[in-house]
Amino acid sequence: MIQPDARRLGITRLKTRHLSLLLYLHEHRSVLRAAEAANMTQPAASKMLAEMESLLGVPLFERHARGVEPTRYGQVLIRRARSALSEIGRAQDEIAALSSGLMGQASIGTVVNPGTNLVPQAIAMVKRDCPDILIKVEMDYSRPLVAKLLDGQLDIVVGRIMGPEGAGELDFESLADEPHAVLARADHPLAHQSQITHADLAAYGWIMPPPGSVLRSRLDMVFLEHGQPPPQNIVETGSLPIIVHLLRNSDMLTALPPESVQFYLQMGHMCVLPINLGVRMEYFGIVRRRNHQLSPGAERVLEALRAASHKLYQARSGSHWPGV
Repeated sequence: MIQPDARRLGITRLKTRHLSLLLYLHEHRSVLRAAEAANMTQPAASKMLAEMESLLGVPLFERHARGVEPTRYGQVLIRRARSALSEIGRAQDEIAALSSGLMGQASIGTVVNPGTNLVPQAIAMVKRDCPDILIKVEMDYSRPLVAKLLDGQLDIVVGRIMGPEGAGELDFESLADEPHAVLARADHPLAHQSQITHADLAAYGWIMPPPGSVLRSRLDMVFLEHGQPPPQNIVETGSLPIIVHLLRNSDMLTALPPESVQFYLQMGHMCVLPINLGVRMEYFGIVRRRNHQLSPGAERVLEALRAASHKLYQARSGSHWPGV
């Protein structure tokens, strides 16, 4: 068996072309298709895979009649390889930005509610002082955003750590909680009822997050706890513009933090139905990779997020929980 020091030496001898092939093998589960994707012959791909396994002293893939499957060793290396290649690509982008006169860049992921107030305010602060920083923003649910953070595709996520996977590699700064309410168009048939039950809600179509999301699971459970099957007439989307359009032009309902559609509530286009839905999400906050040095541009965004959150959430801000 190869000793740990020898494995460490083997890791240092891996090249980007090794890591690229590794990801192609993981994606295609076939040496032939991975070789085609990497623009090499199948024998060359097989030889390169054998080189990696020889350098590390462990099997990275199991071969079978249908193709290849990563071993537990391969899964570890695949995750790290994806992150390493992403970092190299990000470095190339940052160098290109700097060479063209920009002050660097930052990639931010955010869930819906802070994506409608906190994140835009923070970006405005950065742009006011440093207009040449390129800022990229992606809105989604916490789980896919944190996965991209761990892979190195994002610098910062404003969201939640939803499970133990990767939690030890993350730092979390709690910002605020996020109570959800039932939202509808202003002249919805339920809008003028003084009392609403979960059975009333179940009778209408719903705009839901995709299956597997925490909010979807909790919404389904709330209906079951009140003796109702989860709504069957549903549209699945996480796009706020689509949600807003559907709410304003149909009798569909959804569960969102009222802050995320505050403009439409103030303008009288939407309303909060008078019922305690019973869904509450954990605190959201700033999520970063532990011990990872942010680029100057991302560091500026982090400072702005903290400053903007102090103004928005100072009355209900939480504490700093590393590695939650």
